[in-house]
Amino acid sequence: MELVELTEQEFKEFADTHPQISFHQTKEWGHLKEENGWKMHLVGLKEKDKIVAGALLLSKMTPIKRRMFYSPRGFLIDYNNYDILSEFTKKIKEYVKKEKGIFLKIDPYVSYQERDINGNVVEDGENNKQAYQNLIKLGYKHFGFNLMQDTLQPRWMFITKTKDRTIDDIMKEMDPKTRQILRKNERDLIKCREIEYEELPLFKDIMQHTGDRREFIDRPLKYYQDMYNHLHQSGILKILIAELNTKDLVNTLKSEIETYQKEYEERKRKYETDPSKMNAKKYETKQKETENNIARVEKRIEKIEKLKEENGEIIPLGGILFLIYGKEVLSLVGGSYSKFMEFQSAYTVHFAGMKYALENGYDRYNFYGITGDFREENPLFGLYSFKRDFGGQVVELMGEFDLIISKPLYYLYKVSYASYRTLKNIKNHIRKK
Repeated sequence: MELVELTEQEFKEFADTHPQISFHQTKEWGHLKEENGWKMHLVGLKEKDKIVAGALLLSKMTPIKRRMFYSPRGFLIDYNNYDILSEFTKKIKEYVKKEKGIFLKIDPYVSYQERDINGNVVEDGENNKQAYQNLIKLGYKHFGFNLMQDTLQPRWMFITKTKDRTIDDIMKEMDPKTRQILRKNERDLIKCREIEYEELPLFKDIMQHTGDRREFIDRPLKYYQDMYNHLHQSGILKILIAELNTKDLVNTLKSEIETYQKEYEERKRKYETDPSKMNAKKYETKQKETENNIARVEKRIEKIEKLKEENGEIIPLGGILFLIYGKEVLSLVGGSYSKFMEFQSAYTVHFAGMKYALENGYDRYNFYGITGDFREENPLFGLYSFKRDFGGQVVELMGEFDLIISKPLYYLYKVSYASYRTLKNIKNHIRKK
């Protein structure tokens, strides 16, 4: 078997049929990373002109004048096939060494062990522990079974299966509170639409407000622009925002009042025409109930009119950047404006992503990162709880592995990188003040 560099077309034809394919292993993702100084390598292991394993590798020069390599979401290979994995590892080490690499990091898009919606291991469920053992046996250094979000890509995710299912199937699995919020937002006429390149500053503003509220530093506008330029045309990237149309909502609420008023007047007419046909107490109760409903809707109209006056007819509430490839629709990042939190737009945008997955034949909707600590006292428990209420299951991946090419240079890099991270954290802390 021989390791060869592949053309973009060769790699795509192989990768798109592989069970572990994701947006990370696409030429579009590779070209996007080139914007940030990475170099893309497309390699494949061939046996009699047939590609049996492949990978998109990214390399970048380090401060010690040697390259680090990274295969985002790992090789496209059967990790359970020790012979193929061993040969690929041998050849990839030779390739990385030739390219002046210190080490190669991978984080396979392969689950470690099957878990349920509550994060419990499924008894007799599927697992890839043999794949993990194969990597360890071949000398890959494991980062560890981390519970928090301290790896390059999340090790823990939450997904909802969409293959061969309907909207009704999905709705039945949801927590009743989630269904209630979605129906309320539907009544409030909150709708999602995809934004274009020119509107990226709007999404950036949403993310900036979210970062300020949650105390994280958001990416610059150029980050989103570069992503759009490289990923949108091929259909990998979509950004949806949820909007409130105050004019339409006010008109709908006014129609609701008219309906209540007609009920009130009709009931009054019937009672005055023939009081014997209606219990007086029941009549008074019904009329009072209708009066309260009218007052409630009038108060709601007053509030929406004020929102319209202060923020305009169309109000953006929040949005999510989706990456769509292979078998899944993945929610990468999203946010919302704190002053419109009462509308809970995140529910509507996620639901729009789920419907897109259902309607376009994808196997699953990926809510993406959570932590593996499912205790309520975990500060990030709310993130998991929100996603869990849509129904689905926890996914635990194998994690990060480093294939070390040069041990002395690897540990020298580790020390220099730790110093860099310390300085960066100090800088970020200063920026927050």
